[in-house]
Amino acid sequence: MGLFENLANGFVVALSASNLFYCALGAILGTAIGVLPGLGPPATIALLLPVTFRMEPVSAVIMLAGIFYGAMYGGSTTSILLNIPGEAASVVTCLDGYKMARNGRAGAALGISAIGSFIAGTLGVLGVSLMAPTLASFALKFGPPEYCCLVFLGLMMAIYLSEESVLKGLMMGALGLLLGTVGLDPVDGIPRFTFGVNRLMDGVDFVVMAMGLFGIAEILCNLEAPENREVFKTSLKGLLPTLEDWRQCWASVLRGSVLGFFIGVLPGGGAIISSFASYALEKRLSKHPERFGKGAIEGVAAPEAANNAASTSSFIPLLTLGIPGNASIAMIFVALMIHGIRPGPLLLQEHPDLFWGVIASMYIGNALLLALNLPLINFWVRMLKVPYQYLAVIVVVVCVIGAYSVNNSAWDIGMMVFFGILGYLLRKFAFPASPFILAMILGPMLEKTLQQSLIASGGDFMTFLNRPISASLLLAAGLLMLTPLAKSLWKKQKG
Repeated sequence: MGLFENLANGFVVALSASNLFYCALGAILGTAIGVLPGLGPPATIALLLPVTFRMEPVSAVIMLAGIFYGAMYGGSTTSILLNIPGEAASVVTCLDGYKMARNGRAGAALGISAIGSFIAGTLGVLGVSLMAPTLASFALKFGPPEYCCLVFLGLMMAIYLSEESVLKGLMMGALGLLLGTVGLDPVDGIPRFTFGVNRLMDGVDFVVMAMGLFGIAEILCNLEAPENREVFKTSLKGLLPTLEDWRQCWASVLRGSVLGFFIGVLPGGGAIISSFASYALEKRLSKHPERFGKGAIEGVAAPEAANNAASTSSFIPLLTLGIPGNASIAMIFVALMIHGIRPGPLLLQEHPDLFWGVIASMYIGNALLLALNLPLINFWVRMLKVPYQYLAVIVVVVCVIGAYSVNNSAWDIGMMVFFGILGYLLRKFAFPASPFILAMILGPMLEKTLQQSLIASGGDFMTFLNRPISASLLLAAGLLMLTPLAKSLWKKQKG
């Protein structure tokens, strides 16, 4: 079938009563999470993973995807009105969004943010519709050596593009790989790093670990920080941008959408890097760069478009290659695995209803988010006044219930608390969590494909260099690893 027939079947799935409900629920939850500072999409998705156990796989992924891209919409509200990013990808929006609010143009800033996000999200979904099937067909040519090198490249990119130093990213990646080996060897069945504890024979439970690393750690960090949520009082009238506003920023929205889309496809890229890159690009291209940081509407439109396009395109490597590119997508990867569905090139053939149903739901979700954000802006503003202590209590209760419900075991609650404390310490010392999460998920995949490749080649490592695709991927990974060293040498020579 062609693209339009597949999309039509996808809309049949997405427009069913249950899936439409979960799409709207995900969009609303995502917007609320984006609005409320201190609880991002990875933590929210981790908390809701136990809830998805009894849901249909399509409904579960539609809801979790709605939370992810919905948070990109909501994050701009606090950036503009409080100068506090509700979501990490909205940090750049503070620079000009809050200045626009102080200049009496909060309504225009919120309006261009929502409409620009809708345009970028829709273009992003269109790109996913066109690009994903082609990439999935190409990935069918991959054997174990190609997959092994692809996973290795994905890990290197996640480490290199981590928000903190490359060295810290490398350390977290190594720790994630180590934890991924806990349990039985996939080939020999020999226990590894279990220390005689039978509960570790199946490895570290990812759902429990994620709820601790994101949920509990997030609460501990935010309760430690002083709470200051004084909303800047200004008029929220005039939410629709004027013709002059559109003249200034229509090209910024399109550039941000394209740039964000391609950055989002990269493992480790995502919304944060795309928003910073888009803002820097607009400032460089502007005829009046001095306006940036003082209330330039392009400084709001471009990064908001970029982070929404990136959040959408980050589903491409998940659905076509089975490789999650960031922490939120990793949670959705786990949700699929819980339901016995393996993301990757065969997903389109084995589960076309899920593949196209999720893509179609993104079109619907983007329209719902535009309808929700502008008319309900006063409601989101009032929600900002809820004390964080009340939210923290709810999150802790949900974490404890969720951790216990995974295996009906108090052991899992203890593991969740352990990873919560670990996550808190990692944040205190500025160690990035994304490489750790991705390495823990991709580690077993890397080990399995490496063993399969060596068994098939009789232990000959040259099999990775004798195949053009795997050799190209290894070359790209090698260049990526040498980039920090080259930068360091260049700085020393220049100094």
